[in-house]
Amino acid sequence: MLPFQTMNPLPADPADREKSTLRDGIRTCAPAVPGLLAWGAVTGMVLVQSGLSVWQSITMTLIVYAGSAQLAALPLIVAGAPVWVIVLTTLLVNFRFVIFSAVIGPHFAHLHWSRRLWYGYFNADMVMAFFPQRFPAHTLGKPVGKLGYFKGLAYTTWWAWVIGSLIGILLASQIPSNWGIGFAGTLVLLGMTIPLIVNLPTLAGVVVAGLISVAAVGIPYKLGLVAAIFGGIAAAVIADRMIRSADAAEGRL
Repeated sequence: MLPFQTMNPLPADPADREKSTLRDGIRTCAPAVPGLLAWGAVTGMVLVQSGLSVWQSITMTLIVYAGSAQLAALPLIVAGAPVWVIVLTTLLVNFRFVIFSAVIGPHFAHLHWSRRLWYGYFNADMVMAFFPQRFPAHTLGKPVGKLGYFKGLAYTTWWAWVIGSLIGILLASQIPSNWGIGFAGTLVLLGMTIPLIVNLPTLAGVVVAGLISVAAVGIPYKLGLVAAIFGGIAAAVIADRMIRSADAAEGRL
């Protein structure tokens, strides 16, 4: 568990339990807000500086709600890349959300599909980073407090991202590039990400993805990012299987 993640005793009343876990979710996500604001501002600036109008940039921010996909798609749009390349790239960049949904979705299987669809829009990296720590897989079928905690994480992340994006969009011509706001956001998010590397498969995935992304930085259409994603996933899966095989072999001795 991360040092700033707090868990308060749940009140007896269901409504009070949801409010309590919602506050816990907000507190847990609060340290990530500066990084989200910075990244949102950078993305908003890039949207406008790439040639989109203010309203186009705002619409894209609200509909897409995925900075990595926006930043991956923009160079392709500017370069006049085929539509299938743009769509495939954004789908691959956002493929991680399928994994997020597979982990978090079963906790809300009791909700109506329309509500699950609504909450699915708000599922994001910060939610995946913290929700499974508070409610791991063995808590399936026990919905107490889960929705409140999810909302605390998800809505805090969304507001921080949207506010940051609007700042970047509206002040794109006013924020000097030498402020290094993008690098500041990177440092904050690194500080949030590093504590989440809790086992060897995760470490293997991070290292391999990082090495590939650096080595493939010059590949056109940002396809190096796609290669890094697949390479990181493959490395994590292979490392996990090797560890499981080693553990099984030791158990047979």
